[in-house]
Formats: sequence, C-alpha cells, structure tokens
Amino acid sequence: RPVAIVHDRAAQPSCRAPLLVSMSFGQLVIGPPGSGKTTYCNGIQHYFQLIGRPCAVVNLDPANHNPPYECAVSVEELITLEETQRELNLGPNGAMVYCMEYVAKNLDWLKERVLPLVREGRYVLFDLPGQVELFNMHDALREIIAEITGSGWDLRVCTVHLVDSHLCADPSKYIAALMLSLSSMLHLETPHVNVLSKVDLMDKYGELDFNLEYYTDVMDLGYLADRILSGGGAGPGAGPGASGSAPAGTTFMRKKFGKLTRGLCELVEDFSLVSFLTLSIEDKESVRRVVAAVDKSVGYFNAGGFSAATAHGVDPGGGGGAGGGAAPHYDERALVSNASALSEYERNFEVQERFFKDVP
Repeated sequence: RPVAIVHDRAAQPSCRAPLLVSMSFGQLVIGPPGSGKTTYCNGIQHYFQLIGRPCAVVNLDPANHNPPYECAVSVEELITLEETQRELNLGPNGAMVYCMEYVAKNLDWLKERVLPLVREGRYVLFDLPGQVELFNMHDALREIIAEITGSGWDLRVCTVHLVDSHLCADPSKYIAALMLSLSSMLHLETPHVNVLSKVDLMDKYGELDFNLEYYTDVMDLGYLADRILSGGGAGPGAGPGASGSAPAGTTFMRKKFGKLTRGLCELVEDFSLVSFLTLSIEDKESVRRVVAAVDKSVGYFNAGGFSAATAHGVDPGGGGGAGGGAAPHYDERALVSNASALSEYERNFEVQERFFKDVP
C-alpha cells in the first residue's frame, strides 16, 4: 500500500527518523468540455491495471452518463442533472452549478463512499465536470477539495488540467487556455499538472507558428502577441497573409485590444507557473510520463520503495533501539524517485517526430 514519510519531531535532531504513515493518493481531473477528461480517466484506469496499481474512479460529473470506465462511485446516486433542470427550471449550466453545490453540502455522502476506497489503498481518480467556472471561480469545488484533502481522509491529490492541444494552432485561444490554467491553479491551490491532450491529432488543425517546446514551456509570449496583432496565425490553417483577408472589424479589434493582449501575456509570464506536458492517451510512454509527473507532485511511492530504502543495514553506532537493539539506518535519499528528469528531446522533439507529419 502507498505510504508517506513524516518526521518524528519529538525525537532529538540527531536521531530523528521518518515514520511510516499509511496514505492514499489520487487525481482531480479537470478541463473544458471536449478536452478528454472521461477518455483520460478510462485510459489511466487501464494503465494502472496493467502496472498493478489498485485504482478506483469516482464520477462527479452529473452530465456524464454511462462512462466507459468502471465507476466505483457516481454522483448520480445523489443527484442528477436532468431532475435538477426539471424541478428547479434551470438551464444546463445553472443546474450543473447547483449539483456541485449540492455535493458540497452533502460531503458526508461522498465521504461514506470514497473513504472505504482510500482505506483499501486505492488510487482514486475524480472525474469532474467540464464547466470552467466550477474550477475557475466558484467555491463549491474548493469546498469539496478541502474536505477530501482534510484530516481523516489520508488522501493526497493532484489536479490534472487537460487542455485540447489544437488550441495551440490559434494564438488567441492558446493565450485564453493559459489564463484558464493559471486562474485554476490559483483558485484550487493544489499540486497541479497541466496537460496538452490529443497531441497525436495536433498537426491536423494547422501548422504551429513555433516549435512544440514553445507551447509546452510557455516561452516568451511577446512573439505570440506580435502574431496576433499582426494578423498572423489567426486560426487553424491561417497563413502569413491571413491579415490581408481579415475583415476590417477584426483588424480594428486587434488594434483596440492590443495593449490588453500584451498585458495578459505579461501576466502569465510574471506568475511563471504554467507549463504543459503532452499526452496521447493511446500511447503507453506518453501516459507513463504524465503519471510520473503526477506521482512526483504528490510524493507517491509504494511500500516496496520504502522497504528498499531502509534495507541497507543498521546504524553503525548500534544504539538507540528499544532494548539496546540496533536502530535501522534510514537513507532518505533512497526515498526520492530515482527517475531522471525528462530531457528536452523526450519532452518535445521526440513527440514531434512521432506524432507530427512535418517537423518544423
């Protein structure tokens, strides 16, 4: 079962040793509609089954009927979107907000069903709705996260924010995606991994203005602002001469809001928080890299890793143990994942070579 390491602060600094604490881990899967959240949960569940990691998926999206994955808990047991719309005379967006507020007011129901999965040592995936205001500005999801990460649950979670990679083909949409990712990170206040999903379909939406690493590492956005203001890269398939065929109103709007565009780019750069991993859910290596990044963000490792870290003999001093026995020697460096950081080639260029027809 997964474990976490904490220090016994009551002990003397010279003999302070990490304690073994039982803990489970999970992911909060968010993203705009169509970004691939349900497909991601289904693919990750299959991947965990292949590598032998116990997993459970919790569907908290009232609009997600009959998901393809094996659902351990579904919010439809508590409330449904259609009944909310009918009984309260709400539209789909208002009904979705109401459903999440209802879950936030009935956290005992959620705890009663999810806590047994946590105690079994399951890795829990939360499939969340795609309505962006829920994870961008509304407090209902924050209250739910505060509950599941609070005392009594022993659960560490990382937010995985999926963004459709085709937005990179349109500079304006890409900047909007950056703003959404940044505001979500600041609003939810959890470990956060941003992912460009469907990267295997990326080249079908038009040629990118820059190499893939520019978009994943969120480099100097001033160049992208220049492209927007000059009319280049106005959309999928737009070429350098796109500005000449743009309507007069479009050109006027670019000039009018040029300062705002540059200000938004500078805001993202000033925070320097947003970066992306790439994902093709059908590619095992791509999934492995995302899972490794999420594991690192929450400190995931299993009990076997801890045993290996503490199995290198005993303290040469031979003292400190109960009854005069030898105290185990903890090499905390061995508790850290020994997986090397991905090289620039693995993160970007290898992805372009595999999934892009024409590499710039």
